[in-house]
Formats: sequence, C-alpha cells, structure tokens
Amino acid sequence: MAHPAPSEGDASTPADAELHPKPARVRDWARLTALTLAIVVVLELLGLPASILLGAMVAAIIIALRFGQIAMPRLPYMAAQALIGCMIAHALSLSVMLEVADDWPIFVFGVVSVLAASLFLGWSLARMKTLPGTTAIWGSSPGAAQVMTLMSEEFGADIRLVAFMQYTRVIIVAGLAAVVARIWADLGDASTGASTWFALPDPAGLAGTLGLVAATIIVHRIVRLPSISFMFPMVAGAALLEAGWLTLELPPLLLAAAYVAIGWTIGLRFDATVLRHAARATPRILIAIVILVGLCGALSAILVVMTGIDPLTAYLAMSPGGADTIAIITASAPANINVPFVMAMQMARFLAIMLTGPFTAQLVSRWMNR
Repeated sequence: MAHPAPSEGDASTPADAELHPKPARVRDWARLTALTLAIVVVLELLGLPASILLGAMVAAIIIALRFGQIAMPRLPYMAAQALIGCMIAHALSLSVMLEVADDWPIFVFGVVSVLAASLFLGWSLARMKTLPGTTAIWGSSPGAAQVMTLMSEEFGADIRLVAFMQYTRVIIVAGLAAVVARIWADLGDASTGASTWFALPDPAGLAGTLGLVAATIIVHRIVRLPSISFMFPMVAGAALLEAGWLTLELPPLLLAAAYVAIGWTIGLRFDATVLRHAARATPRILIAIVILVGLCGALSAILVVMTGIDPLTAYLAMSPGGADTIAIITASAPANINVPFVMAMQMARFLAIMLTGPFTAQLVSRWMNR
C-alpha cells in the first residue's frame, strides 16, 4: 500500500525516510566530479554524442550505489532544465509550428502509436502481476519521467518502482540514442575546439538568457508544477525570439554544466534500496523497456516510409526518452538532423502524456479490477 505523500522535509515513516537522500559533503561532490570527468573523457574518445550527459548519469549511479544516495540541490536542476528549454526554444520557431500544423496527421501517428505501444506493455506487466496496481502503467509511460513519477503516488502507485522504471528507461534510451547517432552520423565535425569552448558570448544575449532562467525559477516557485521549469522557458523563449525581443546565447560551457546537472539528478535517484525493492521485477522491466525501444524503432521506420525523412531524425523523434535528454543528444549529434521535427514530436508526446496519464491509469485499473 502506498504511503501518503509526505510534506517537504518530512521523513517520519521508514519508507519515507529511505526516499530522502543524505546531505552531500564536499568529499561526495569531489568523488562525483572526478568520476564524471574520467567517464566523459572515455566517452569523448569513443566519439559518443551527449558524452557529458551520459558520463554524468553513469558516474552518479556508481557513486549512489557505492557511497549511498546523496541529495542533488533543487536549484541547479531547475536552472539546467530552464537552459535546455531555452535550447529547444531556439529551434522551435513560428514557421516550424506552422509546419507541424500542416503535417498534423504525421504527429498524431507518432504520438498515438508510441503511447499505444507503452500502454500495451504496461498492461501486460500488470496482467502478469510483475508490478502491483497501476504502477506498471505509470512506469511504462514513454516520457515526462519526473511528472509521471510525482503524479503516480497520488493515484496509489508505488513511487519507487515507477521511478525505477522511468529512469532506467531514460538511461537506456539515452545510451542507445547516443550510440545510434554515433554509428549513423559522420562525426568528422563533431569535435568542439578549445576556441569554441572558451569563446566569449554576446553579453546582451547571455544576460537575456540568464534573465529568462531566473524568471523560470521564480515562476516555478509560484506555480509549483513539476514540468514548468522546462516548459516555461521553451514557450516564453520561442515567443520572445519570434517577436524579436530576446536573443538567446548558450555558451558551450554553460550548456555542459546543464548537461551535468541533469545527468547527476537522474543518476543519483538510483540507490541500493530502490534496486532491492525492484530486484524481482527487474528482468521483466528491462525486457519491457527493450521491447518498447524496439517497437519505437519499428515505428520510426514506418515514419521514414511515410514522410521520406532521414532515419536518424525519425529514430530520435520516436525515441521514448525524456524530451530534455533527447534534446541534448539531438543537439550534440553533428549529422543533418531535423532538430525542429524531433523536438516538435517529443514535445507533442510530452503534452499528450501529461494530459492523458491519470485518465489512462485509472481506466486500465478499472479493466484490471474487472
């Protein structure tokens, strides 16, 4: 039976206490930073896109399992999400949105097909009693991991298993997408020289970008929605860019810091307690994730036939990962990827999941009870 959602900072029950990580010490951050640097260097030598994000994820998982889960501060994570929202806003212009409106049948196919595949897998896991109640439905949702995890507890699901399924899927999808992008793309132009890394940004554009990030944090504290720190800068930034009132400046070092913050936040959510809790269900959960990724790959092939779009763009657009991680991988891959198409598809599915998630979980729960 799920415990009532605790108030912020409350760890009154044993189960709730285990969900609260310990405060991080300087030594913890030093270990995490050093291991992240080492893994990122290896991944860079292998030529993987999004090596900073993946390296931070892997390093955080290792540290959490070896030394215990530590607390990632909320503010850097919100700022990182806001920066990724700004990066997406840079790609989503009004002309792109008009193109989406013209090609709405394609986006309907992409969104509905992936949602149907994930719903079927979640229903199958529930029927096999791999997971209790509606946990399988919430955990199988192909995106909006943070939102689905937080909402699931309100509807009686086991938040630990939902979090395990969601963030395991994010890591697997991110890793596979990076590998596919590495194999498919011509990485001759992938390197970022020192002159690019340390190039001086436009002061006005950087000030406007940081101002939007600050405004996002303020809005998040007022609205208190899990997705607002990602959605607000994306929508507001695209509108301000279209109106000519804002120039977004995203220096590589600033984006790299955002990638690390997101990677650490995801990786630090894995600890020994969660893994023990999910131990018996893990093989079936992993099989379900692999099947979902395979189905989305098959759907991307159908999308290529339907639209003539290049296969890598179709694969990234249909990948059931988090929109922020796919955005990072898409931006890091040097191939001629249709970035607006990928992000428009990802965001359309993100919105559909948030709107239909509770209704779908309740509907399947009623079916299961019958």
